[in-house]
Amino acid sequence: MALVRILVDGFSLLHNWPELAPGKPRHSAAARHELIRILTRYHDATGTPITIFFDGSGAPPNVPKNESTASVEVLFSKAGQTADEMIERAAYRFQPYGEVLAVTDDNAERDTVIALGGMASSCLSFISAVESALGELADDLKRYNRTEHNRFRQSR
Repeated sequence: MALVRILVDGFSLLHNWPELAPGKPRHSAAARHELIRILTRYHDATGTPITIFFDGSGAPPNVPKNESTASVEVLFSKAGQTADEMIERAAYRFQPYGEVLAVTDDNAERDTVIALGGMASSCLSFISAVESALGELADDLKRYNRTEHNRFRQSR
């Protein structure tokens, strides 16, 4: 089955990625925005849609409604709900369409998603995959730009 969506426990990933938004608190808007920016670039490299789930009592005040895009969806749990519950629900609902990948360091959560037919990744493994994909994308862009530059110079 094809991978249809990546489900990310946002705060779990932020806590494991200190290089992301260095010096900023892990629960800060700046760290959250940097995670969204990086995962949007990852989507550009892989084409797989991503949903980032954050624990909380709904979206924090002043969070713009348009924080989600077509490629990266951002969701906040409501009062009495956890990001883990939202990830489980999403994994269940995506079953008919293909596999999902859950990114979390919560072992019980990973086991639940796997039991639902999905795949799971630790945060550190996913960070490595993101960094590798973004490195490959940067190399591809450099190669493409070099080729286009040479082609332009030859056409003069």
